[in-house]
Amino acid sequence: MSLLQRLEMRQGQALVMTPQLLQAIKLLQLSQLDLAAYVDAELERNPLLERVDGEGHETPEAASDTAFEGREGREGGEAADGEGGEPESWLSQDLNPSRSEIEGDFDTRLDNVFPDENPSPAREAASGDMLSLTPAPYGNTGGSFDGEAPDFEATLTAETSLREHLAAQLDLATRDPVERLIGGFLIDAVDEAGYLRDSIDAVAERLGTSLDTVARILKLVQGFDPAGVAARDLAECLAIQLREKDRFDPAMQALVARLDLVAKRDFPALRRLCGVDDEDLVEMLAEIRRLDPKPGRAFGGSAVEVLIPDVFVRAAPDGSWLVELNGEALPRILVNQSYYARVSKGSVAEGDKAFLSECLQTANWLTRSLEQRARTILKVATEIVRQQDGFFVHGVTHLRPLNLKTVAEAIGMHESTVSRVTSNKSIGTSRGTLEMKYFFTAAIPGAAGAAAHSSEAVRHRIKQLVDGETPSDVLSDDALVQKLRDEGVDIARRTVAKYRESLRIPSSIERRRGNFAPALR
Repeated sequence: MSLLQRLEMRQGQALVMTPQLLQAIKLLQLSQLDLAAYVDAELERNPLLERVDGEGHETPEAASDTAFEGREGREGGEAADGEGGEPESWLSQDLNPSRSEIEGDFDTRLDNVFPDENPSPAREAASGDMLSLTPAPYGNTGGSFDGEAPDFEATLTAETSLREHLAAQLDLATRDPVERLIGGFLIDAVDEAGYLRDSIDAVAERLGTSLDTVARILKLVQGFDPAGVAARDLAECLAIQLREKDRFDPAMQALVARLDLVAKRDFPALRRLCGVDDEDLVEMLAEIRRLDPKPGRAFGGSAVEVLIPDVFVRAAPDGSWLVELNGEALPRILVNQSYYARVSKGSVAEGDKAFLSECLQTANWLTRSLEQRARTILKVATEIVRQQDGFFVHGVTHLRPLNLKTVAEAIGMHESTVSRVTSNKSIGTSRGTLEMKYFFTAAIPGAAGAAAHSSEAVRHRIKQLVDGETPSDVLSDDALVQKLRDEGVDIARRTVAKYRESLRIPSSIERRRGNFAPALR
């Protein structure tokens, strides 16, 4: 066996993921908020990137630089202010005129004011020989800094959060520092709905205190406003509110303990359990409905994020559909080539020159990636609109089965690219703003060789059938299957049950119980 060294040339194919390609793929699947955060980070890091507004105007920073340069030009060209003479110096003007001069210029007296006006420091200073030019404090005048109109933003207040509301009550309820510490920890564990999500055992172990102490402080917090706050489940929340109303008698205790029977509308079992008649049960259920199952929702929580469409679809005069990008949702950035040329002309160090070159390359790739992202989104959205033309004309019942492969083959892209494009993106239509994933539905075969149906359309049809049923004719799952098969949909019973549960529609037995007891509904 001999060991030899030799040179060989081999030819092969391999997929190389360059940093630029990875960046383009990353940008493609980002949502609007994530993309805006990414662009903001690049704007802070890269000095060659500039943000422009929707009309292509300069940013305020660029505008201030231009104004500064223009001011320098005006100061350098003093002859432009006059006929070649020296400009008038404002330093020679008298900035502290006497009271008599001011009264003579304005032909009035300084003490000639409306009687209901509040004296300001400026008017009080005017009673002397000289007028103070120091503006009155903003808080004393109640107006804006220029004294022309009130500043309405100064009157705005932040909405009180549930935690702040409970913490203020805790400060009044106890002065013991240990109790305040435990109470503050319990308040921090209360979610936006008003429920305590941490067990008192975990709280006691984390704070190193006894379980009885935590339970006692929890009882204190549960007595705060709103009633039912810091409860650990729905039954405890309702029980706290009923105790405050002095309505937590034994019959009501039995009813609250079996909320599962209330959800199932098993009224005969509830009558036997509570030991009451139909009239009393009706009153008890009505009182339960008047309670607030989420007492914390009346206070300010996290801001609701509005779904902003990435693409708009509107009808054209000729009956087709116009698909256009939402320009307000696209970040607009430019590469400042003039700044790069001005800086690179000077004598810069080798490291600085390499940094500038890297920033220029990154900026160019980012702008091209954003443009490619916009074109790809528009291409995919256009194909989705073409495939689902019936939905935009007639509604949900005309949705067609659609998958990623169909769209990818139609536009000449890979399925993974289409999947990234449709993630976290939405389309604004005349029927509302819908996620792109909404238009991709599974296919349910048609009966007797008919065309396949969209699963979303079948789910919508099930809801229509249930909404149209009568109290004397409640449709079971088997009856729903038969009706759908009569309409040409070949569907199994378990699929109907799955779709019904996803729509949160009770079973036929539960719906029949509610129909036979209208007074208890």
